[in-house]
Amino acid sequence: MRTTRVPSRLVIVASALLTILLVSLPGFPADEVDEAWAALVKGGHVAVIRHGNAPPGYGGDPPGMRIDDCSTQRNLDDKGREQARTLSKEFRAHGVSVDRVAASPMCRCQETGQLMAVGSLETSWALLPDRGPSPTRFLQLKEMVSSWSGPGTLVLVTHALTVSPLAGLLPAQAEIVVVKPTPDNPRGGTVVGRIPPRP
Repeated sequence: MRTTRVPSRLVIVASALLTILLVSLPGFPADEVDEAWAALVKGGHVAVIRHGNAPPGYGGDPPGMRIDDCSTQRNLDDKGREQARTLSKEFRAHGVSVDRVAASPMCRCQETGQLMAVGSLETSWALLPDRGPSPTRFLQLKEMVSSWSGPGTLVLVTHALTVSPLAGLLPAQAEIVVVKPTPDNPRGGTVVGRIPPRP
């Protein structure tokens, strides 16, 4: 019986690609997800949500983007709108009481917050990523998170690059990062858990 030997270079490349894939896919242990929902139900926590699916995903907005004109921005597609509606259903199914909802002024965040329909939506410029060396917006966001005491949940609809300095990770679109306000933490809070986006 003849055996075919796979070239060692191909094996190395395949192994490397598999490793990259496994490292890049977020792990969501059931215990972590359950703990995250329990914290939101308890109240006094912050649900930091990256907006729903907005193609092409990464890479920012088109050249010439204007905040006052949605047609110049990356916007939610049908999948992103369905993700936002699913978030609404999940919040209600788990019995999460929401006291305040704020979203970045970008249209994809505004629409996500509107479709979630878990509370009156306000706009906050602190939920836009900082541009330049001065972390002005992050400091405002940190204050917003660290000072939250409830009794219900604070929902923040924002961007991956806003979540990163707050939680130390880049969430998927429509992912929830649950944060416990921690005033003495340099980030303003401690990540309790992550809740993956639904398809």
